[in-house]
Amino acid sequence: MTEATLDERLTGRSLPRRLLSRPELGSVVGAVAVFLFFSLAADAFLQPSSLGTVLYASSTIGIMAVPVALLMIGGEFDLSAGVMVTTSALCSSMFSYQMTANVWVGVGVSLLVTLAVGFFNGFVLTRTRLPSFIITLGTFLMLTGLNLGCTKLISGTVATKSISDMQGFDSARAVFASHLTIGSVDLQVTILWWLGLVAVATWVLLRTRAGNWVFAVGGSADAARAVGVPVARTKIGLYTAVALCAWISGQHLLLSFDVVQSGEGVGNELLYIIAAVIGGCLMTGGYGSAIGAAVGAFIFGMTSKGIVYAQWNPDWFKFFLGAMLLLATLLNHWVRKRAEAAT
Repeated sequence: MTEATLDERLTGRSLPRRLLSRPELGSVVGAVAVFLFFSLAADAFLQPSSLGTVLYASSTIGIMAVPVALLMIGGEFDLSAGVMVTTSALCSSMFSYQMTANVWVGVGVSLLVTLAVGFFNGFVLTRTRLPSFIITLGTFLMLTGLNLGCTKLISGTVATKSISDMQGFDSARAVFASHLTIGSVDLQVTILWWLGLVAVATWVLLRTRAGNWVFAVGGSADAARAVGVPVARTKIGLYTAVALCAWISGQHLLLSFDVVQSGEGVGNELLYIIAAVIGGCLMTGGYGSAIGAAVGAFIFGMTSKGIVYAQWNPDWFKFFLGAMLLLATLLNHWVRKRAEAAT
């Protein structure tokens, strides 16, 4: 058999072609550009102590950006993700304070409640086949009202009571809100949670049958259903994964500051989606990666803290965020077109 008659599927692709096919390529290029920009604009940006601050800001968005990216690859959105984090923290705090003296009991109850919210989103979506935008917008509004109403009803204020003197607080803080120092760099435990979630999500997407289901469902739910993919179960699982990460973020929020404001979290869902889109996820589903979402969150962390280190007016942050979203989307579109042309 001559080289001309070889099936192109049996021939190895060159390194440039493999790189062009990666959804996170655009975000990596963007991350390098942002890093170089703030390295020149702010001397403090390159200090070792600044690294921990940037990584922490990235991790608080990245923990949620990872499951949101998987959900977007599966073709859906979750507009309730931001307030779900606050719901998780409020539930843990108020149950611990009102019903028991052990923080871990509240943490466990919060896990069940938060997973129930995620299951509700997925179940209603698969049963009604309404757009996820409508369903999760409804959940967003309901949770926003519940967060404020229940907090004021139980606590009498818009914030929860302190739980720092309760049994189990120190051990729970060690799991969700501790930090370690390496040299002159102070690293929060959320960075470890973030990297761990990225590793697990990447393994699921690239090495498991469930990962194939996620891509198939996002590409075409009807076609996936026709070849035996459990579409409903896959989508419910994705929404439950978002809820699980919201629980992790919520416990960090509570145990870091001891109290929680009931109005927190509104608008953060857009940051999670932006990080996923900057990382290469398509709005139409079927394409993206967890690594790309992590890079998108890292870009967010560099930008939010780089503006501070450069001593610029923080009011410009949203402008830079919008510009990055637009440029990243255009770059990702160009990279994808080049990859399709090269295959």
